[in-house]
Amino acid sequence: MKNFKIAIRLIVLMLFINACDDNFLDRSPLDQVGSVDFFKSPADLKTYVNQFYTSSMFPITREHGSDFDSDNAVTGNYDVWLNGNRTLDGARNINFGPVRNINYFFDNYSRVKENAALEEYKQYLGEAHFFRAMIYFDLLQNYGDIQWFSTEIGTESPELYAPRTPRNIVADNIIADLDSAAIYLTADKTDGCSRINKWMALLIQSRVALFEGSWEKYHNGTPFGVSNANPNKFFTKAVEAATAVMNSGVYNIYSTSNPTSDYHDLFILRDYSSNEEVMFWKKFDNVLQKGEEVFRNEPNHMGEFPYNHSLTKSLADSYLCTDGDPIAVSPLFKGYETLDVEMQNRDPRFYQTIATPDFEWLILEDGTVFDWRQTVFNLLNSSVQYNSPAGYVNAKGYNPQKIYHVPQTEETPAIIYRYAEVLLNYIEAKAELGSISQADVDKTIKKLRARAGMPNLDLAGITVDPNWDFPNLSPTINEIRRERRVELVSERLRAFDLKRWAAMDELIVGKRPKGFLSSQISINPFPVDENGFLDPYKNKMPNGYGFDVDRDYLSAIPKNQLLLNENLTQNPGWDN
Repeated sequence: MKNFKIAIRLIVLMLFINACDDNFLDRSPLDQVGSVDFFKSPADLKTYVNQFYTSSMFPITREHGSDFDSDNAVTGNYDVWLNGNRTLDGARNINFGPVRNINYFFDNYSRVKENAALEEYKQYLGEAHFFRAMIYFDLLQNYGDIQWFSTEIGTESPELYAPRTPRNIVADNIIADLDSAAIYLTADKTDGCSRINKWMALLIQSRVALFEGSWEKYHNGTPFGVSNANPNKFFTKAVEAATAVMNSGVYNIYSTSNPTSDYHDLFILRDYSSNEEVMFWKKFDNVLQKGEEVFRNEPNHMGEFPYNHSLTKSLADSYLCTDGDPIAVSPLFKGYETLDVEMQNRDPRFYQTIATPDFEWLILEDGTVFDWRQTVFNLLNSSVQYNSPAGYVNAKGYNPQKIYHVPQTEETPAIIYRYAEVLLNYIEAKAELGSISQADVDKTIKKLRARAGMPNLDLAGITVDPNWDFPNLSPTINEIRRERRVELVSERLRAFDLKRWAAMDELIVGKRPKGFLSSQISINPFPVDENGFLDPYKNKMPNGYGFDVDRDYLSAIPKNQLLLNENLTQNPGWDN
């Protein structure tokens, strides 16, 4: 009877899953399967791995709060991570539940061999390797050294009391899992929203390898360093993985040869099934399900407005002028008097990311257009209910067509992985290895800048920027990091970069996020600095962010877990 009930439940679940392919990432997790009669067919394997296609496994990159834990964005309440406000007593337990669930698959999937050939189920085996890599990569980023389990661990398993596995070994294991994933997963492009493929595994492999290589290089000699660090091994792997994707011919940079809109338009398309740049994406549909809450809707439904968040002056200053030079030296930069002035002669990605006064913010069903000046800007001048602490409103991923909006939600699809990151991972790893060439730049950065109508990066003629974020590093590294920041803003990767570069002392500690000149708005609820720029945290953080560079790069191991396993050690700086 027990097995009969389980079988009925799985049949119902599989029918439900097959009926919901358009909303794959919103599928409910599958409860643990305990029947010995399970894992007899490829369909069983598919059903089991479906539970890992969740929004927690695939964070949405278009989320407008996705860079709040970095210097790219600001909200009404400062980020506790950036300000060093986390406490040991508040440390959350390390969740090994997903590790146990995925290892249950590896311990049991071989039963299907009795009834099916590898070709029939290798896709799901590849997905399992991919998901274990993703689960452990999240743990690696948060905790560094972390116990590596390759089989299912029960509450009485002695392995639970093992010491932490060194982070570089964990990274090796993650990369190995992604190698296996790439072997088993389909090489087809697919529709990009149902099942992952080989190229997505290699993208993530380039991300993991770049992360660990950078971490080992820039944290070397600190409490977060690695014994016998070998960053070049990981940089080499990042190049190898990215190269495989670049040579596949499956993906390219999206462009319609319209540099004034292509970058912005990429993030508001209605379907990415055949898009040449988007590798994985998520659908939203306000008819079938609630859309994504990215903007707060104004009560009379006259458009969507920023609520208590915005981009920063630091980000805005990163955009080059159209001559390819930084604003500190380019004669094309006109100053900060107004946003209209500030946007002049700038990289077109500036005004395709930051809403400027003539930005089309709302297009009604009858074709009537309201620009940013008529909607958001007027609200900033008349109301504090809808506000933008730094003034720079994020327009990336925002579709102005009112027909796609309902109160407080928006159904524009969300990009999760895209090919641009592959190119940026490749070129950064090549630069870190010291083997970068102009040919490497031409097949990576040139493509990204060409879409925006910007001149290519010339390695032999980089203009010195007196305001480089990393003056002690080479001009090449600085410009590659600038390109990454500008291209990938609001895609959940800036905090990832600050961590691996050990960059908090240069970009966060003792600093406050600033905004545009307060003279542009008549009613200003935020403080202003000595130069007239919005300074929203001036009163909250008079001394700037309090990030502790000797502690806060990693999360604390909770006290109770240290007590349960005497072989565990605490992360640096958390003992006190």
